[in-house]
Amino acid sequence: MKKIIQPPYLNRGDKVALISPAYWVPEEAILQAAEVIRSWGLQPVIGPHTTSLNVDAYAGTAEERAADLLWALEDDSIKAIFCSRGGYGSIHLLDRIPMEDYRCHPKWLMGHGDITTLLYTVAGAGVMSIHGPMAFQIAGGQEPATTIARNILFGTLPQYKIAGNAYNRSGHAEGILVGGNLSSYVTITGTKYHHLPSQDIILFVEEVEESLHAIDRLFYTLRLQLDFERVKGIIFGTFSSIKFDLQFGSVEQMLIAHLHDLDIPVCCGFPVGSNSCLPLIEGVPCSLDVTPEKAVLTFEIKGSTQPYDIEKDSPKLIKADDQKKD
Repeated sequence: MKKIIQPPYLNRGDKVALISPAYWVPEEAILQAAEVIRSWGLQPVIGPHTTSLNVDAYAGTAEERAADLLWALEDDSIKAIFCSRGGYGSIHLLDRIPMEDYRCHPKWLMGHGDITTLLYTVAGAGVMSIHGPMAFQIAGGQEPATTIARNILFGTLPQYKIAGNAYNRSGHAEGILVGGNLSSYVTITGTKYHHLPSQDIILFVEEVEESLHAIDRLFYTLRLQLDFERVKGIIFGTFSSIKFDLQFGSVEQMLIAHLHDLDIPVCCGFPVGSNSCLPLIEGVPCSLDVTPEKAVLTFEIKGSTQPYDIEKDSPKLIKADDQKKD
């Protein structure tokens, strides 16, 4: 069994890289994020091509974006890598980064959305990463995601508690946590970049700006590509700006109906997605406990633990009920 590597936690004074593996963001957002990161006691270093612009969309050519990621990985003075934005384009980097580089230089890589492609590849290499806020959100002060992400980087792990949901399924599950943006995740599941350790899995997915029938197709594709006998629990995150072209009251209602053959716990409405990205650690052993009243997610790795009640501590975060069809 491939051992999953936990990157070292950060210390004050450590260097961290800001790079743009996918879409371009304005330089102002990068500089603002750098100021926030500097206030954490870290030294932000901006990648050479981070603010480049290619074909009016990407942050430089594929070669330039890959070069920045390789630089951040292989420079051992850099202890973590923050992605500036998702969008699209991370897939261009996969065959330009040797898989062994992730294991030879284990460090925290953080992002979400299209960055799911990289996070899944890192998990496939056997290294943990953080599905969390990106530079433009750090610059904008997105809370509580930014503070929780900072705490994780320094070794304080949240134990998330979320209120019950009508679509939840009760039970207890243990496994390594993997997932992210559904369309980005499906893209590389089953490819040579998908070599997850042969352990049980707790899967989490979220999506934005898709139709119900597209989400249905993506999820079924995932079921065909991923060994679901290893999936011991599922977390459904936020599904925002969804086109309701099928007669379901919510995305959760549709997906739960398609899980009738699986006797596993399911947590619905977890605030992880484009609008409310509470950080989750990819590739980490964890436990999921779901009851009618609540769901609790616990990370089972070295570090201190801080309970975090999502309902009490994040009253303004998007809830599953807010995403139902009008």
